[in-house]
Amino acid sequence: MKKILIILLVAFIFIQFFPIDKTNPETNDGMDFIKIKNTPEPIASIIRNSCYDCHSNETKYPAYSYIQPAGWLLKSHIDEARLELNFSTFSTYDSKRQVHKLEEASEYVEQKKMPMESYTLGHPDAKLTDDQRKQLVDYFRMVQKQIQQANAL
Repeated sequence: MKKILIILLVAFIFIQFFPIDKTNPETNDGMDFIKIKNTPEPIASIIRNSCYDCHSNETKYPAYSYIQPAGWLLKSHIDEARLELNFSTFSTYDSKRQVHKLEEASEYVEQKKMPMESYTLGHPDAKLTDDQRKQLVDYFRMVQKQIQQANAL
């Protein structure tokens, strides 16, 4: 038993030499959802607080990201989230994809799938109240309709 604990401790120490890359890609206000859609500040604040850590190029890595394997798991979630929806590059999506992403975002927020519970456990200020959820869903749907009308989708 003692040998197993020593091996686990050595392995834990060894993996600390393989940290995650915490470099965020550059941002461009001309591509950012909040900027290009002239999002009202109360809604923008909700989006920044509850969505941007994972779904933008403005991730603020918490202290536990320096400890492996937690950092690896966190980085994997962030990379996956950015692939799914990246508010920092929203303008690069064609209008059909923008509509689809806003539709999905509305559903996930409304069904309380986002922000993820695992995220809000470590970031309690990112938890959304029912009123904030409604505001966010209504805003995403409004922008979705604007895009559809502007592009006759």
